[in-house]
Amino acid sequence: MRFFGTTWVDHGNGYGLRRAGAAVGSLAAAAAGCFVLRFAYQGLAIADVGSFLNILVVAMFAICSAIAFRRTWTGYAHRPDPAAEASLRSLKSIGFIGVLLAYFFRSLTEAPGEKLHRSEYETALIQYERRRGSRTGNPAARKKKPRRRR
Repeated sequence: MRFFGTTWVDHGNGYGLRRAGAAVGSLAAAAAGCFVLRFAYQGLAIADVGSFLNILVVAMFAICSAIAFRRTWTGYAHRPDPAAEASLRSLKSIGFIGVLLAYFFRSLTEAPGEKLHRSEYETALIQYERRRGSRTGNPAARKKKPRRRR
């Protein structure tokens, strides 16, 4: 929701262009990340560290990217546990390509996190209306009932 401000509420003020830009940007960043990882893999090949380590590095990035994709994708539907997110921060850093791809695919249908923010916004709006409707004017302006003497 960082790039959208409040345009996700009514889908105005360039919302479609922003969403398309976010999708293209995240896909470009994922492609650049793959390019950087390719250089890292070539560095391992040049260093001749062995096939076991090469396979291990590729598997690590693939698994971390898959886990990061899944955690990011489910994070758009409901608020993740902050403690769990903190513990998976390093895994998401390694699997950054999965995070970027999740952002790209979500940008094709909505602003990433829009559904979650919209449900929270509507709940807050209902609660506000309920609180506002229970009041009946300014309580300070009401006439006080005279006290009965005993």
